[in-house]
Amino acid sequence: MKRLFNLLITFLFVSISVFAQDAEMDAEAAKAYNEGNSKLKAGDYSGAIANYDLALKSSNDYRIFYQKGVSLKKLRKFDEAETAFKEAIKSNPNFDLAYNGLGGLYFSKGNYQEAIDNFVKFEQLTEKNSLKAKANEYISKCYTKLGSSAKSDGKYSQAIDYLTKAVDHFDYDAAYLMMAETYIEMGQFEKALSAANNALEHRKSISVGGPYYYQGKAYKGLNDLANAKESFNKGLKDSKYKSLCDYELKLMN
Repeated sequence: MKRLFNLLITFLFVSISVFAQDAEMDAEAAKAYNEGNSKLKAGDYSGAIANYDLALKSSNDYRIFYQKGVSLKKLRKFDEAETAFKEAIKSNPNFDLAYNGLGGLYFSKGNYQEAIDNFVKFEQLTEKNSLKAKANEYISKCYTKLGSSAKSDGKYSQAIDYLTKAVDHFDYDAAYLMMAETYIEMGQFEKALSAANNALEHRKSISVGGPYYYQGKAYKGLNDLANAKESFNKGLKDSKYKSLCDYELKLMN
């Protein structure tokens, strides 16, 4: 049975700061910029933008554009935020956080390949291992979205290709679970079982019943009815999959 996966993702928008004596920004721009940062931190996003615009009158510093983009994103003004992040990159093509900002915006718009391109650039540029790991997680979730879309269109081989790329970047439980479901529908039960086991092993965001349900479906396809029943019985404990597992058990009795 087909199930839809609504994948939620929170992107990292890091605020940065600068002081008036910064050699790359004149004192007047730095003052307005720092006041904007204080307003951003306090949640006054419109006020922050006004200060960043004031700072931009005397300086085209990439950090001002970036912080303006973060503020616009907070106000859900995605098109304007996109422009601000692009201006930050134009000012400094090696500024890693701007690519992350663009990646998050493109994901919000459903432009997953463009999101991937920017997260890849973010991963390449950042020097922090923790941010590299986050970038790979974001890339994985983008590929999972692409896999979901391909699967919905009946393009199972393409879906598997996307989902394989997803788990190559990050052990994303939802990607493994979708992979298990896709392999079930393709009749490739050994691969479905492996994917379901990985979904269970790396489970963080998905319900526990999902991996057990697709384990059961895989075992059933392999004619291993004893293990199929065991998996379906474990899935009964999850309210989200209870009816599906119960239905499968009734068919086997």
